[in-house]
Amino acid sequence: MVDTLLQAANEISVMTVWELIAVILAVAYLALAMKTSKWCWHAAFISTAIYTVLFWQVSLLMESVLNVYYMAMAVYGYWLWTQKPKTEADSTPSTDNKQDGSLIESWSLAKHGVVIAITGAVSLLLGYLMATYTQASFAYLDAATTCFAVMTTYLVAKKVLENWIYWVVIDLVSIYLYFQKGLMLTTVLFVGYVFMAIAGYFMWRKRYLAQTAINPNLATT
Repeated sequence: MVDTLLQAANEISVMTVWELIAVILAVAYLALAMKTSKWCWHAAFISTAIYTVLFWQVSLLMESVLNVYYMAMAVYGYWLWTQKPKTEADSTPSTDNKQDGSLIESWSLAKHGVVIAITGAVSLLLGYLMATYTQASFAYLDAATTCFAVMTTYLVAKKVLENWIYWVVIDLVSIYLYFQKGLMLTTVLFVGYVFMAIAGYFMWRKRYLAQTAINPNLATT
């Protein structure tokens, strides 16, 4: 019995160390993303590789699968953010607003409405399948955060301004999930994420307004 308890304590200790590393890298990713630095994707790749294993171990199956997707998007995002603006006229004039690669864009409410409706429908279907055929915890919430995070990560790679608003909602739901599963460091991380996502929105909005001031063609699509 004592040996079993010691082994369990050791496993928790190892998991906590890896979780701490993943948390530090995740914070680095978000801080760099707020500055539109391409180096954010390096931190994202390593952090999500660690989380892939951690979430699998606590039976958050879709969260684990989601992080495999994040790893792929880290590669795609890095490539996309290293691309040059299409024309010199598209470049942001101020060194204060310097950013890597492609420019920030904004989508219309109608476009976001379609995205939300489709993503919501897919998450409900996935949640039903998980609740019915797997042992996944919090199947519908897990599915919803997964589906919307998949969609929103694509928006980050495309530099869509409103991605930060989606992240605020996703992070709030994730806080509940991770707290229930005892991932305390990750819970604290996501509380911080909420505030960083709000700050990220305003930082990107400032850059977006600078772009549209010099080139009105970059306005909401």
